[in-house]
Amino acid sequence: MLSRVEYRKLGKTGWSVSVIGYGAAPLGGVYGKLDEKKGIRSVHKAFDLGINFFDTAPYYGSTVSETVLGKALKGMPRERYYLSTKIGRYGLVDFDFSAERVVRSVDESLARLRLSHIDLIHCHDIEFASIDNVVNETIPALQKLKRQGKVRKISVSGLPLRIFPKVLDQTPLDTVLSYCHYCLNDITLVRLFPYFQAKGVGVINAAPLAMGLLSEKGPQKWHPAAPEIKEACARAVAHCKKKKGSISKLALQFSLGHRDIASTFVGLPTPDEVKQSVKCLKDPIDMGLLAEVQDILRPIQSQTWPSGLPENNQ
Repeated sequence: MLSRVEYRKLGKTGWSVSVIGYGAAPLGGVYGKLDEKKGIRSVHKAFDLGINFFDTAPYYGSTVSETVLGKALKGMPRERYYLSTKIGRYGLVDFDFSAERVVRSVDESLARLRLSHIDLIHCHDIEFASIDNVVNETIPALQKLKRQGKVRKISVSGLPLRIFPKVLDQTPLDTVLSYCHYCLNDITLVRLFPYFQAKGVGVINAAPLAMGLLSEKGPQKWHPAAPEIKEACARAVAHCKKKKGSISKLALQFSLGHRDIASTFVGLPTPDEVKQSVKCLKDPIDMGLLAEVQDILRPIQSQTWPSGLPENNQ
């Protein structure tokens, strides 16, 4: 019998969330063809093993992820899990952070998810928007929905780390969602931990495998990393294989280890991947292999890529 997962406090929300959060992007076919029945079983297995934090977005599979997750959550006791989804991004280049679209988006998500409220709503990839617009229009619209009981907590997500202080210096938030900045090849998120703590903001991490860079399968063709980053990560993957180790397991163990991160969203499309991810929490990390992999990745450590509007990357 597998042990249940560990829980951590999420900022000042009062919530205790599982350190592994269920990232539902694969349910939308983002990382390959979707097996809906297997995906639904993976959600049930995650819940059975103690994962109580589920994340999705309209953008993932053009609403497919939300729809499938809604089917999977049907019948599960609502008071025993937290659900987050997103507004603002709906396609590769389809962004709309207007108040009118926010309201419509939340209602549409509630219908697809078959829920009466969303626990946590993220403004999705805000680096593609005017930060002033997010602060002065998007977040006030969400605050109104919060008063109506449709959403409980408000967050922002994105890649460039500088976007978070730009928002938090102007308006309070409950959490932030960062991705690809606390993983084996990039730990720059740690620089903001004191700032987040001072603001009372909960920290959620995502993409512990750097969107496939740190996996045996490797990244999808659309991955935006520079060739030198992809090459270094491929060398790290090959080294782990040579040493009979798993780069995916090592990367996940590393990302889950920081106490200042409440939860890390992990894509878990199959029941077996859920079980293996929970199991890795209890397995000791291979410190020797970790040191060797970190040495391989040192030349590209904390290198990233631009995302969004130029002014949000400066």
